[in-house]
Amino acid sequence: MNGKVERSQLTDIQEFYSSIDLDSEDLEEELGYWQHYYNWDRPHGSIGGKTLIERYCELSEDTPLWEEVYRKYYEKKEHIQEANYYRELQIRKVKQSM
Repeated sequence: MNGKVERSQLTDIQEFYSSIDLDSEDLEEELGYWQHYYNWDRPHGSIGGKTLIERYCELSEDTPLWEEVYRKYYEKKEHIQEANYYRELQIRKVKQSM
């Protein structure tokens, strides 16, 4: 994920910040236009020339919602990992000591 963020920031520098006046009073408004363009209109080479919103819509069609995932979840066979890695480690330690 970090690489994708860094790539996006590089594109921002090369295509947006290099083409505007950073002292402009309209900078925030221009940034809003850029973000809309970047997500909705700009084709991205890494996803076959599609826009980010097109790719998002494709993936959302195939991605199950939490309710569906949880309904099919069987606790004895699978483990839903905590988002917080350190908390996950603590939980594992407690379970191992039982």
